[in-house]
Amino acid sequence: MVRLNIRVVPNAKQNKVVEEPGRLKVYLTAPAVDGKANQALIESIAEHFKVKKSRISIIKGEKSRLKLLEIPVPHRS
Repeated sequence: MVRLNIRVVPNAKQNKVVEEPGRLKVYLTAPAVDGKANQALIESIAEHFKVKKSRISIIKGEKSRLKLLEIPVPHRS
């Protein structure tokens, strides 16, 4: 498992993931209302890292713009 520090920017013009020193900055079109931004964040991260949405967990920051996510690392043979 890998833990990622994420900074979320809700209500952005487009969804995108930007790498910054020490963290990822994720722009989301979804508003930070009723968990919509968290759901959109998980979808964006799953697409970016090519993992299933169900495998991604928000460890810390459920109601914050700064979040800690945990995702599985694909096994390489």
